[in-house]
Amino acid sequence: MNLRAVVLLALLVMIWGANWPIMKMGLAHLQPFWFAAFRLALGWVSMVAILLPMGRLRLPPRADWPVVVSLGLLNMALFMALTNIALQVVPAGRSAILAYTTPLWVAPGAALFLGERLTRGRLAGLCLGLGGIVVLFNPMGFDWGNAAALLGNGLLLLAALIWAIAILHVRGHVWRASPLELAPWQMLIGLVPVTALAAIVEGVPRPDGSFELAWVLIYNGTLATAFAFWAAVTVNRLLPALTVSLSFLCVPAGGLVFSSLLLGEGLSLTNMGGLALIVAGVAITAVAGTRDRTPESATPAPAGHPGRGAKFPALRGKGGIGP
Repeated sequence: MNLRAVVLLALLVMIWGANWPIMKMGLAHLQPFWFAAFRLALGWVSMVAILLPMGRLRLPPRADWPVVVSLGLLNMALFMALTNIALQVVPAGRSAILAYTTPLWVAPGAALFLGERLTRGRLAGLCLGLGGIVVLFNPMGFDWGNAAALLGNGLLLLAALIWAIAILHVRGHVWRASPLELAPWQMLIGLVPVTALAAIVEGVPRPDGSFELAWVLIYNGTLATAFAFWAAVTVNRLLPALTVSLSFLCVPAGGLVFSSLLLGEGLSLTNMGGLALIVAGVAITAVAGTRDRTPESATPAPAGHPGRGAKFPALRGKGGIGP
């Protein structure tokens, strides 16, 4: 197994896992929509700095614009806006778990809209994952009278569903340019509506000028956005799709652990039980999806022309950048 890819994958999982409590820290110093706008702006600048020296900064082909717009608006703008609002009232560890229910919604969506079979393995994974959500909303332990908590948890599930819609578009798209080359344009398209929304809803940005906010924004824009996207493309090319997909399941677990270490959030039995069921469900769904993949979809596309996401299988499952 490629050692460089394994190291990059481990870094990627740690960066995205740690980013949940880090984002919550940053949101204490800046409004949520402006936080998303600054993150996308820094990510865009960083991606330009990566691609320009490589000679790969170019406008997307016309055929790729629909998926660029879809990922920019759904996966980047809307997903980030919803999770940032939710993080203000929902613990970071729990937020990571709920946001990573996305693959559960992809399986039935692919059956409905892409003609993929909802096999027994995928159905079992879906049921396990839904069981995990039921555990997280344990009637005995959840404060149903807290309107803010209800809204925050609901927004996280909505964000996961929106991410799943973006993934379905990615899976049905025939790529002309590589995901790495399209990344800065997705970020730019996400940046425009988020900035407009921030200006309308929140007025002028009011950063408090703290050192903590500065390093949190740098971490989000450079590491959790630009570097993470490049790393994801790299490991997808060098490691088996199933290895990458299952490794990404460590992100919500990392979010739970890092939230405990950085923010002092308790590792409750409800969160750990829900996480275990959701991770098991997503893992079973991923394994079943790999076994059910047809020979045509499993065949790598020609170099420089990734067809229908086959050359970037884990990105096809992620649909864009991570949290």
